[in-house]
Amino acid sequence: MDVTSGESGNSSPQENGWNALKDHVLRDKIQVGLWCTRVLTIVLTQFYMFPIVGNANHTYYKILLSNGASSALRLYQRVPRVQLNMEFLQTLMLEDSFHYLFYTLIFLFVSPSLLVLCPVFFFALLHSASYSLTLLDCLGQNSWWPLRFGISVLEANTSNILRICGLWEILLMPITILFVLAGHAGILTPIIYYQFLHFRLVSRRNPTTRNVFHEIRRYLHSLAMKPSMPEIFRRIILGFVAFTQHISPAPPTTQ
Repeated sequence: MDVTSGESGNSSPQENGWNALKDHVLRDKIQVGLWCTRVLTIVLTQFYMFPIVGNANHTYYKILLSNGASSALRLYQRVPRVQLNMEFLQTLMLEDSFHYLFYTLIFLFVSPSLLVLCPVFFFALLHSASYSLTLLDCLGQNSWWPLRFGISVLEANTSNILRICGLWEILLMPITILFVLAGHAGILTPIIYYQFLHFRLVSRRNPTTRNVFHEIRRYLHSLAMKPSMPEIFRRIILGFVAFTQHISPAPPTTQ
């Protein structure tokens, strides 16, 4: 008689679920590690907002480092083969994970601010949600249903959350200038952040920032053309719209 098969057959569904989860974790270590760093980003952001434990300033930098680890792991998944040539560098700069690795490096040298953490938190929340369902499926299709319901609500609002992130990425451009004036950032921070914003505007995988940017320009143009708008403000707004159109990068070509 096969004792092993007998023990396996007598295992409860809960034990089978935890065994399936263990096997999945061992089989997909990088993806699980990526999920862990994103969950860590979410938890640390809560600690930053409500500093019950530890120093809030230290937590801020831990959040950015956790986001950097997530971005580096995701970048490794997307571009696993490193090559020392210009073509590889151009491919690297098209990846969203590279953009947020760059974002991490920018704000590691800026005074802590919740404004910086908003897009990091929302992206970690969105990207960890879908994989959380994969892990929950290992435990059983009907397991942890309150958490499943929360994830389904989150995924139903994915488009709105991405729009918030895109809007926040754009608003951080003038905010970095305010950081400099307040002495919270170096004078090069807005210049470097503009390069990050450029990357986001030409992103091929996530056009949300580009779409939001165009919507803002259309809104400002329609606002300026209202008959009730004073002429001096109309000229200022139209001049700003023309300036943003001039500095906007060309839309990415489809390959």
